[in-house]
Amino acid sequence: MKARITLLALFALGACGKVGQLTPVPPRPAPAKAAGTMVAPTPEEMLNLPPQSAPYRVDDPVEKSQVRPDDRFNLPPPGTR
Repeated sequence: MKARITLLALFALGACGKVGQLTPVPPRPAPAKAAGTMVAPTPEEMLNLPPQSAPYRVDDPVEKSQVRPDDRFNLPPPGTR
């Protein structure tokens, strides 16, 4: 009985989709210019990312693997001895 209710609920949720044609959104006006600028930016200028938003990715800073020195504070969890 529970499986039937679940199956019925899934079919009901599947029937909630839009059946009609999708219509495109009309173009919106360009955003207003910022307070400190003389002209509003063009769409191409707004799509260019500044370096801070997409920083240069550096490879692993460890050039070669090294044996780690013994750490006297690296103790096993209590109760495992």
